[in-house]
Amino acid sequence: MNVRQTRLSAHCTHFYELMFDFSNLLEFSHHYCVAICAALVPANVLATLCAIVLVGLKRPVVQVWQASGLGSVFALLMVLHVLTWFIIGVVMLPTFVLLLLGASCLSINLWAVLHPGSMRKLLVNLSRRVQVLRASAASLS
Repeated sequence: MNVRQTRLSAHCTHFYELMFDFSNLLEFSHHYCVAICAALVPANVLATLCAIVLVGLKRPVVQVWQASGLGSVFALLMVLHVLTWFIIGVVMLPTFVLLLLGASCLSINLWAVLHPGSMRKLLVNLSRRVQVLRASAASLS
């Protein structure tokens, strides 16, 4: 074995030592599934709702980006957690519901960042319709 092969062999060994072991991450995700979901579901909903409210209140772009960024992190974590279950073949209704929740929150957060004007228009239209419904309900009473 020459010097170059020895260096290459040592480099490859060092590279494999630095690689991340995903089996531990998968095991952690499966072992603490209930706790992970109990934390991520409300975090997803609240962070996404916060981004929507900030867009509706015409807050500065930086605040919307911060709320959407945090919400996107939670949504990506939820999607990755669900994907760990798909890897081992668990295909059940809760996995699809959680995947849909994560994907929906991620898309809403991206919408809040990329097109806040259209989201604001939708919120204004929805608030007008709610006011009309309240007025019609009040007139019936």
